Amino acid sequence: MDQMNLPNGLPFMKMHGAGNDFVVIDSRGRAGAMVTPALAKALGDRNRGVGFDQLAEIRDGAAGADFTLDFWNSDGSRAGACGNATRCVSDYVMRGLGLDAVSLITARGRLSAVRTADGRVSVNMGAPQLDWQAVPVAQDVDLMHLPLLGDPVAVGMGNPHCVLFVDDAEAVDVAGLGPRYEHDPLFPQRTNVEFASLIGPDHLRMRVWERGTGITLACGSGACATAVAAHLRGLTGRRVTLDLDGGVLEIDWREDGVWMTGPVAHVFDGWLSPAFLAAHT
Repeated sequence: MDQMNLPNGLPFMKMHGAGNDFVVIDSRGRAGAMVTPALAKALGDRNRGVGFDQLAEIRDGAAGADFTLDFWNSDGSRAGACGNATRCVSDYVMRGLGLDAVSLITARGRLSAVRTADGRVSVNMGAPQLDWQAVPVAQDVDLMHLPLLGDPVAVGMGNPHCVLFVDDAEAVDVAGLGPRYEHDPLFPQRTNVEFASLIGPDHLRMRVWERGTGITLACGSGACATAVAAHLRGLTGRRVTLDLDGGVLEIDWREDGVWMTGPVAHVFDGWLSPAFLAAHT
């Protein structure tokens, strides 16, 4: 990052979807990406930076898409997917372009997002990855019944997920169990961990531990993975409502991909100071 080109600092937005919060940096029109691992980690510090569950950087579109989107975790590592951030950024871009639908490029490939009649945003997160090498896991195992305590399910949504179905998600020690599954050798790229319980027909309660971040109030890709796993286990149909710590997400596994619908919020705009940027590049 060339600090000489940022004499006034770097603008950012703070957004959230169902309590899953993000810093968003709009780098469209710039020669290259602005975010580095060091900057992402510094920004992710809720005491010395801004704080976020994930950081999303908007870049110019490619192959006819309206924009490109990259994701970072609060520990400075890259995230392959972030459904709630995708919805929030899509809302921002749609408002700026005067559109009700946009296409975007992520590490998952080309995705699409639309605004619903009630003002929420839906995003197609693509088809779930149900092959052991695509998730990935370290060896060829039954993804529907992993050889781990709790009989979890593995699903890839552009990032790996380990879904455990429990009697009562409220009673689970997420902080204690989450890191154990995240760092299990079965997951060579670590994994997100979801704990879900059935509370009614096609209705789940879900709590989440995100790799590289920890406990979050919501996780869009995790909600998608959990809905897919629940259907494959015979617990639900293909349309599922999930109650997360921060709000409600609706998942619909259609022929063209897994669609996620939920609320979006643009909280505030700010500027990263030149001094902060200089100290973390």
